[in-house]
Amino acid sequence: MKAIAVREFGGADRLEVADLPRPEPGPGEVLVKVAHAGVNFIDIYMRSGVYKRSDTYQTPLPMVLGMEGAGTIVALGEGVTSHRVGEMVAWCLSRGSYAEYAAVPAWRLVGVPPGVPMPVAAALMLQGMTAHYLTHSAFPLKKGDFCLVHAAAGGVGQLLVQLAKLRGAIVIATVGSREKAELANARGADYTIIYSEEDFQPLARDLTGGRGVDVVYDSVGKDTLARSLKSLRRRGTCILFGGSSGIVECVDPLDLA
Repeated sequence: MKAIAVREFGGADRLEVADLPRPEPGPGEVLVKVAHAGVNFIDIYMRSGVYKRSDTYQTPLPMVLGMEGAGTIVALGEGVTSHRVGEMVAWCLSRGSYAEYAAVPAWRLVGVPPGVPMPVAAALMLQGMTAHYLTHSAFPLKKGDFCLVHAAAGGVGQLLVQLAKLRGAIVIATVGSREKAELANARGADYTIIYSEEDFQPLARDLTGGRGVDVVYDSVGKDTLARSLKSLRRRGTCILFGGSSGIVECVDPLDLA
């Protein structure tokens, strides 16, 4: 089968099209013919070597990237009774979707309901679950909470804004351009700040009457984290879940004070 392989860590030039054996599903796994693969920042972290010390997201070389996908089951491994050959499924957090076929643990699969396009099913898995746990678990939003959502026009950002509004929160969104501002506004953001035109930190304070926001959802990282912390109310919560501008290496305890 054709796959996108990484043989050594580095930039996008380390990606290569490779001819690899089609995987065989092991016990508890299914073999999926991949229709769509999600493309996410976690793939960049893996490719670049940022995650090479991670026990959770292991990156053994050589490897096939892709942490989410959607397709059709073509074979079942030993002991799998929860799915059937021919079923359309989607999954995430099982590496290897940048390929024509992927062996996926059956427990990670969900059936794609009729009427849901396969590209949407693939895109909703990793980003959708991330947006859900951020708004429902990491900081369970409630009616009237102020939340600051960075990169609100991105994949996670757009879903996060919508889920936050469903929870009754007041959303302050940050984006990189006027075009992206239109996207964030269309998803329901109450206030949208364009990085290049305004500093989000004093505006977040002004919009909350000087109190500060209850929570910041920060996927930008290096360029924003210090100001994200200063945008919070006392004992507010800042959740760093990405580093599109660069990885945050450390946090100064004085900033937390």
